Parts: sequence; C-alpha cells; structure tokens
Amino acid sequence: MQDDDSILATEHLSLYYGDNQALRDISVRIPRNRVTALIGPSGCGKSTLLRCFNRLNDLIEGVRIEGRILFEGRDIRDPGCDVVELRKRIGMVFQKPNPFPSSIYDNVAYGPRVHGVRNRGALDAIVRVSLEAAALWDEVADRLHDSAMGLSGGQQQRLCIARTLAVGPGVILMDEPCSALDPIATSKIENLINDLKEHYTVVIVTHNMQQAARVSDFTGFMYLGRLIEFGPTARIFENPREELTNNYVTGRFG
Repeated sequence: MQDDDSILATEHLSLYYGDNQALRDISVRIPRNRVTALIGPSGCGKSTLLRCFNRLNDLIEGVRIEGRILFEGRDIRDPGCDVVELRKRIGMVFQKPNPFPSSIYDNVAYGPRVHGVRNRGALDAIVRVSLEAAALWDEVADRLHDSAMGLSGGQQQRLCIARTLAVGPGVILMDEPCSALDPIATSKIENLINDLKEHYTVVIVTHNMQQAARVSDFTGFMYLGRLIEFGPTARIFENPREELTNNYVTGRFG
C-alpha cells in the first residue's frame, strides 16, 4: 500500500532493453502535489524511469519489466489497466516542443475531442482554462485560430503543457522540458511548474542541477540504472547521505 501523500510508486522495479538492464531494483514513492526532479548523468535511466509511469516503454520492442508500478495504489501493469485512460491521467511533456501542425485552439481541443467532448461551448472553456493554467492565454487569446507552428519555442512548450492539462491529468511528466529553450523561456516554464503543483503532481527529468534545485520539492539522484538517493531537494543538495550523490551535486563527476 502507498502512503496517503504519494500518488506514484515503484516497488523493486527493473527494466531491460533486450539483454541490457537499464533500471535496477528501484523502489520510490512520488509525493502528491509536489515537484519531484530526477537528476543524474546521461544514460543513468532517468527518462526510462519517467516513461515507466505512463507505460511509454511498452512501445519499445524487446522491453522487459520486473516489479510493480503503482498509480494511486493500483498496479498499472495489471492486464485490466486501460492504457489510454492511464495516459489521460498521467500526461507527458517531451524534451522538444511537439505541437500538432494545426491551430492553437485545435492543439488544446484535440484531447477532449478524442475523449468525446463535442459541445463548442465546453471546448471553448477547456481551451481557455488550459491556456490560462499554462500561462499562455494572454499571449495567444487573439490568435487562437493561427497555426501553432508560428509560436516561439517557449510558447510551443507551454502550448504542449496546455494540451496535456486539457484532458484533466493528475500527474504531469516532463522530460527535459527546457533543454531546447532560451533562458527567458526557461524561466517562464520554471515559474509555471511552481504554479502547477497546486493542482497537479509534477515529475521532471533534468540535466540541469540548478533547475532541479530551483523548481523541485524532492529530488532523486540516479546512477547506472540505480536510484542512489531520494529525499527533500534541500537535503539532497546540501547534506546528501551518499558519497556518490555528494560527488555529483558538487561537480566532481557527471
């Protein structure tokens, strides 16, 4: 069973790509309505772990998983799990902004339409609320029917966040969401992440330790497929318990 304050958890999770073991016996609890950052050097398994939470690794041939992955206390790998519903509840924002080549409005309305919302008034309301929640409404309100491809990179990434919010998730997974953005756009996304945790649980993968320190409440340090240490962000950065963690956050390797 999960603690009341955790929304996601893994229990002895291991993952293999063919003969290559990418995750090794990971047990972690992700607190509800908090921002959790996963840090560690390239290839340590951060994005692989993130993708476990909404079963995106299922799409990769040759993947084998051991252990349990729990969302609100239920194992998402059970045969009865509805993967479409799971990915509605656990949304994903990718490293590079990936808006659809359609209007700003249609990007945000896409998910609700797929899930059966047809009423124009209802769609209008969802689009506005989602864009407001993604701190984008004021910038695009007068051009909702323009192509999303005309937005800046930072605006496109906030549009992708709005598109994720439009289907009513509980969890938002973010895989290096600022790595393709300039410092000003990055600052806007970081401020947005801080606002989102009032209503959502956010799990972010980042190579940028300063970003992890700025935006997250909890941090997990990963190395060679293992979760070396997990805890409140301030402790991980200021008083880590593991020597490997200390070496990484002080810049001695990685």
